[in-house]
Amino acid sequence: MEAANRNPMHRQPPVVLYVDDNLRSSRFLTAVLEECGFGVTTANDPVEARGVCKNFAIDLALLDYDMPVMTGSQLAEELKFLVPDVPVVLLAGHASVSQSELVFVDGYFGPNTTLDDLIENLRTLVAADTMGTVTRLRTSWSDAT
Repeated sequence: MEAANRNPMHRQPPVVLYVDDNLRSSRFLTAVLEECGFGVTTANDPVEARGVCKNFAIDLALLDYDMPVMTGSQLAEELKFLVPDVPVVLLAGHASVSQSELVFVDGYFGPNTTLDDLIENLRTLVAADTMGTVTRLRTSWSDAT
C-alpha cells in the first residue's frame, strides 16, 4: 500500500464529470478545471454521462445545456435519480434557460459568468456537498468557451 493511501489527511481532488458535445469547449474547460485542482472525467454526450455515473464516483456534474438528444437540464434530472447527492451545475453559454428547467440543477451559469466565478462556485458546491448541504447558486456563464 502506498503511503499516500494510508495517510488519512491525503485527499484526492474532487472529481467533476464534465459533459459537453463541443470538443473545443470540453478541452478548454477541462484544462482550466485541472489547473484549478479538480479531477475531471469527460463525456461527449448524455448517454456516455449516464454510464460514467453508473460506474464511477463523482463529486459534481458540470453539464452543457445545448446538446443533441437531450438538453443539459433533462440530463440533470436523470443524474439526480442516479446519483441524488451529487451537485449538478448547468452551463448555458448562448441559450436562455427558464426557471422550470432548473428544478434538478444546483448551480446555473449563463452568458455573463467569468471563469473565476464558475471555479469559485464549483469549489463552494463541492465543499457544501461534503458538509451535507448544497447551496443553490444562480449566476450567469460567459462566452469564454
